[in-house]
Amino acid sequence: MMNQDTRPAYASIDRRSKKSGPLFPPFSILWSPLQPITCIFPFIGHTGITDSKGVASDFQGHYTVGDNSQMAFGMPTRYYRLDRDGEIPGGAEAWDKNIEDANEVYRKRLHNIFCDNCHSHVANVLNRSSPPLWRMCSGKFSIVNIAILMFFQGRFFFLRAALPQFAPIIIIVLLWILF
Repeated sequence: MMNQDTRPAYASIDRRSKKSGPLFPPFSILWSPLQPITCIFPFIGHTGITDSKGVASDFQGHYTVGDNSQMAFGMPTRYYRLDRDGEIPGGAEAWDKNIEDANEVYRKRLHNIFCDNCHSHVANVLNRSSPPLWRMCSGKFSIVNIAILMFFQGRFFFLRAALPQFAPIIIIVLLWILF
């Protein structure tokens, strides 16, 4: 039997769902590369978060939150499962409500690349959920520790998903060393 954590996220699409797009692992943070920035800085990317059914939500720009699994910068390449024991503190209904509440807040906000962005949206959901198990650093999630979490602990959906993130910088560094 295949562990849910290693199952490809795009293995099934629920065609009966009212939401469009592929379903991702439920209770997860998703990450997509922002090309060409990710080529030079592989830790920079776009984040989203999934509800209990695996439907992704992400802050896409001024007053815009995508909540139909169509992420702003294409299919995610990495994910981090938050329900390590198969349970989410507070349950699935509370989790989905936290995502809906954060989506409503971010539908009223301007996007700011440095201060109020997709990472902030994900942090808002996690801070609303407040399970002590997920707390990092000073006790609250932020833009920075969401990026650190995804860079060091996020898993790739497929091995080839690592190429857009790391191949360009490896080539640049090798060329710099050789010449």
